[in-house]
Amino acid sequence: MKTIEKTTCTVLSAGGVTTAQGFKATGLHSGIKKKRKDLGLLVSAVPAVAAGVFTTNLVRAACVTQNEAQLLAQPYLQAIVVNSGNANACTGVQGDQDAKTMRAETAKALGLADDAVAIASTGVIGVPLPMAPLLAGIGQAATTLAQAGGDFFAEAMLTTDTGKKEVAVQLLLDGVTVTIGGAAKGSGMIHPNMATMLAFVTTDAAVEPAALKRLLSRTTDQTYNRITVDGDTSTNDMVLVLANGMAGNDTLDETHPQWTEFADAFRYVSEKLAKDIARDGEGATKLLEVVVNSAPTEGIASVIAKSVIGSSLVKTAVFGADANWGRILAAAGYSGAQFDPNLLDIYIGSVQVAQNGMGLVFDEETAREYLLGDHVVLTVNLNQGEETASAYGCDLTYDYVRINASYRT
Repeated sequence: MKTIEKTTCTVLSAGGVTTAQGFKATGLHSGIKKKRKDLGLLVSAVPAVAAGVFTTNLVRAACVTQNEAQLLAQPYLQAIVVNSGNANACTGVQGDQDAKTMRAETAKALGLADDAVAIASTGVIGVPLPMAPLLAGIGQAATTLAQAGGDFFAEAMLTTDTGKKEVAVQLLLDGVTVTIGGAAKGSGMIHPNMATMLAFVTTDAAVEPAALKRLLSRTTDQTYNRITVDGDTSTNDMVLVLANGMAGNDTLDETHPQWTEFADAFRYVSEKLAKDIARDGEGATKLLEVVVNSAPTEGIASVIAKSVIGSSLVKTAVFGADANWGRILAAAGYSGAQFDPNLLDIYIGSVQVAQNGMGLVFDEETAREYLLGDHVVLTVNLNQGEETASAYGCDLTYDYVRINASYRT
């Protein structure tokens, strides 16, 4: 997976889901949570081509199953409503009906058909949605939509996150400016494939529906599915993309001469959101990145990178600034990928700590100083090919246990 160069697209200093033309949003406190914003609404001025990817967990919230079925039936949306503080998962028949009501009332408030609205929920599992404040909040949200409301929307979906996660980029396609923006949430229960994460991406580009679906699937495999915080995959995870075509470009698909530029910019947005989720892991003090180089295939590189990033022993060693390279090698070994461990080299930052599968004499203090930083890169060179892949996570700290030991209280 190549790194996106900034010259491919212009990364805006501020922006999110309403930076692209034709999108408005809002976020407010409806009463699901005690104080903080807990309800967000995002609306396109016109119907948008839509695509989604959803959790692989067998236990799935009503919003996941309903959205997935809806997009299989027709790939268009015009609005997304999201609540935080309550996942509406494992709530049985009542939960299914509450999700349908949430969708129907949002559609009614906006003057749209039910199938033009997607729904998302995040928070505590197994507790029925408090429908009275939720529905009142939906009515209020429909009257407060604004182009400047993207920040409020991003804030409304947060749970244990320490802050908003937003990004926007622009590029020229067919001589017109195209914008791609996004917002995400995620802090705990983060693990491939997907996690307790929600991500919403908007663009004013015109994109052919099947091509958008393929792009999202491929991009998700390279970004959101390569992050981990704690090894738990949630019940509510989803990524939704809306492309409303208001920029006026020629409709994009893989045959368009600038498709690669658009795809790279799209992946930049997703990669940035994925990294922000990893960096904001519950209790985390640093972003951890694992890069696997010189692999026979990208698949092998990805499997090893995700195994190392998911190792609790590696994550705790990073937290303690302990250059324990043996844990990295062990995690690569149990990944299930086939490689020759006698050819493998390991680097902590720029410090090489192992060569040909064996330890080197290295400057422990230099390695420790590097590990004390807030962005740690561990590199594994297989020396068996030309493919590469990266995975993203964070250190595992005392605070992670503190936060999750009292999540409901």
